Amino acid sequence: MLSVLGVLGGAGGLAAIAAVVVQRGKFRAEAADMLTDTALTLVQPMRARVTELEAEAQSARELLRASDERARRLQLTVAELRAMLDRWYALIFAPDATIRAIRYAVREDRRKLDR
Repeated sequence: MLSVLGVLGGAGGLAAIAAVVVQRGKFRAEAADMLTDTALTLVQPMRARVTELEAEAQSARELLRASDERARRLQLTVAELRAMLDRWYALIFAPDATIRAIRYAVREDRRKLDR
């Protein structure tokens, strides 16, 4: 009698183990679905933020390019004005300097600047 109960109990135990093995695949599939849904929930806002940051970065790069160009033009202007002041200084302190020559040089430089 004990043998019969042992066999039936063993069969029930095997059936339970078989059910767990069969259910395990279902559990894995459900877990994978849940992980996928969670990942998508997290990834979508990140994608939107990355797109937003890329647009901001592009805008910043364009501003930087414009600022670099403006700085380059300003440096060129400063160099030209510095050269003009150096010419005027040399004219003023030349041993044979005349007011007429200085005025003429200043007028010519002003005319060049106005163009």
